[in-house]
Amino acid sequence: MSGSCLLTLNAGSSSLKFALYDTAGALQQRLSGQVSELGTAPRLQARAAGEEMDEDWSGASDAEAILLRTLDWIAARSESQGLDTVGHRIVHGGLAFRAPALLTPEVVSQLEALEPLAPLHQPFNLRGVALAALRFPGARQIGVFDTAFHADQPEVARLYALPRELIARGILAYGFHGLSYAYIADVLKTEHGPEAGGRTIVAHLGSGVSLCALTQGRSIATTMGFSALDGPPMSTRSGALDPGVILHLLQAGGLGVAEVTDLLYNRSGLLGLSGISGDMKTLLASPRAEAREALDVYVYRIARAIGSLAAALGGLDTLVFTAGVGENVAPIRARIAAQCAWLGARLDPEANAAGARVLSQPDSSVRLLVIPTDEQQVIARGASSLLA
Repeated sequence: MSGSCLLTLNAGSSSLKFALYDTAGALQQRLSGQVSELGTAPRLQARAAGEEMDEDWSGASDAEAILLRTLDWIAARSESQGLDTVGHRIVHGGLAFRAPALLTPEVVSQLEALEPLAPLHQPFNLRGVALAALRFPGARQIGVFDTAFHADQPEVARLYALPRELIARGILAYGFHGLSYAYIADVLKTEHGPEAGGRTIVAHLGSGVSLCALTQGRSIATTMGFSALDGPPMSTRSGALDPGVILHLLQAGGLGVAEVTDLLYNRSGLLGLSGISGDMKTLLASPRAEAREALDVYVYRIARAIGSLAAALGGLDTLVFTAGVGENVAPIRARIAAQCAWLGARLDPEANAAGARVLSQPDSSVRLLVIPTDEQQVIARGASSLLA
């Protein structure tokens, strides 16, 4: 295997995804894979040239050890020959980074300053940059930013009702999961033309949860804001919370800033509410009332978010489910669609159970779709566009 090659790294809160692409001519994938269940029971699953690979990596649960092992595993394969570029998903680009950027030491320093705004993701993203630079010292490191997709939202959607001096310091709604939304928007444009499905809401339901309202494939509003904590409840993150709760915990609850941070990011959401797990399939299988109630809150909050985003759009033509839960958990899709019946959504139970791409009945006023996301493709395109 010869020729120039691009590696993409997508370090998420619960998984590390990667892919290798030929960059001579049109992007062509050589290898793809992921290490799932980070922090618990890591497992490598990958595919190259029709070969399926599945390895138990539970002996290395530390995130940095997983990164190093993954990079070494990629470097040892023939598909990595000619690797000259590494494209990284960077969750937070702040105000400065609205397009892919070469990750020079100065740029990385700016991105490190944003770590408090995305403590689950940004440090892991940037550690990936440092380790990839060590493992592939001749390769260019390029960042592609989750926040960039939302950077052109209407100002009214990004502003908080805070003093102007705080807004000038960058305290506003950034939005996240932008690589996923960019991919879905491209698919919708391919299938529906420039209108991209009309007034569309994309529900990115994974370990992290957010929803985005799109018009002609452009972000109009999204549920995550200044940080990746906002919006519906997530696997371990609280989602939207009255700021008074945080003040109470700090002032009267006896908790420090670090303890509140850990609480909101790691011990809340489905895990906190159920007291059992943050894993969707575990909760669906559980007979306990706490598991049912956690799922009730999850569905209720997502349905409320859909109503809010539909108001921002002035109606709804298309609802897309994507990411791990959105793509694979039919009962949750069915419950959310049922909550959207007032918008004219009518789900086909058989299509939903079969995992079909189109879930809506013929008389549904809202197209209900499942579109698997591919953030790796967006990273590769972004890195290639910068090189071009």
